[in-house]
Amino acid sequence: MGLFDFFKKSKKEDLDEGLTKTRESVFSRLTKAVIGKSTVDDEVLDNIEEILLSSDVGVPTTLKIIDRLQQRVARDKFISTSELNRLLREEIIGLLTENDKKIVPSDSNGVAAKPYVIMVVGVNGVGKTTTIGKLAYRLKSEGKKVILGAADTFRAAAVDQLTIWSKRADCTIVSQGMGADPASVAFDTVQAAVAQQADVCIIDTAGRLHNKVNLMNELSKIKRVMQKVVPEAPHEVLLVLDASTGQNAIEQAKQFTAATEVNALALTKLDGTAKGGVVIGISDQFRIPVRYIGLGEKPEDLKTFDRAAFIDSLFGNSSIS
Repeated sequence: MGLFDFFKKSKKEDLDEGLTKTRESVFSRLTKAVIGKSTVDDEVLDNIEEILLSSDVGVPTTLKIIDRLQQRVARDKFISTSELNRLLREEIIGLLTENDKKIVPSDSNGVAAKPYVIMVVGVNGVGKTTTIGKLAYRLKSEGKKVILGAADTFRAAAVDQLTIWSKRADCTIVSQGMGADPASVAFDTVQAAVAQQADVCIIDTAGRLHNKVNLMNELSKIKRVMQKVVPEAPHEVLLVLDASTGQNAIEQAKQFTAATEVNALALTKLDGTAKGGVVIGISDQFRIPVRYIGLGEKPEDLKTFDRAAFIDSLFGNSSIS
């Protein structure tokens, strides 16, 4: 199994269970929106727009979806409400597909990167350190050699939490304790990964700095020192967002994408929210692929994002009629 073979489809039952709150909120309201209607008219489209907005899909993405539906209705002349479920699936999957940029890490000679360096960013409280731990657990269970770097040195609990996860995942951790220079920790981690021939190196970073300038400077410094060891590092900058915060997650994405070159997303806590539509909005607005979604507390609950499976689960198996 290759390094990137772990991007597999999630088990349908886990996904269905994890998206229960969002599905019940979206699908039940879509069903009610078309009661007594035989065709998709302006009133139906207005109702759909309201439902998508309340599910935290976001204004720009909602308007884009509605515009595409209006074009379909105008082109096909007669669209029955029983077809609405299929049309929504197609248009939303289309949006997610447009933003599904693959990361193919390699060195300057085109050789697959090893170690594959992941720098993880995000504010405190979104599940950043837990996501790192779950990812390490997953990779280690698939036979990969993983090294973690505790570069979130502003928060003592972050170092302790990552240490616990390193033991759970049975992987090495590089730590200098609270107050250490984050860049120094990152440098030592990447250096250890090279020396120990690790497959993957995952660097945690501070989630709460005083302002965007400090954030940008800190992340830029971490990247510079890592590149002294691995010139292409980091191969992946993974932004972790809490899906349950809805539009706040979109605002966080704005801040971090302005501060560093984010090229992958992880959305956590989807199992506890009805705001799962934020996955669609963030992917569309920032044109960054969603790599993982969090559907629970167990190490196995970090799932690879499969856009078709996600939309199928979100809208259910029944037609809107």
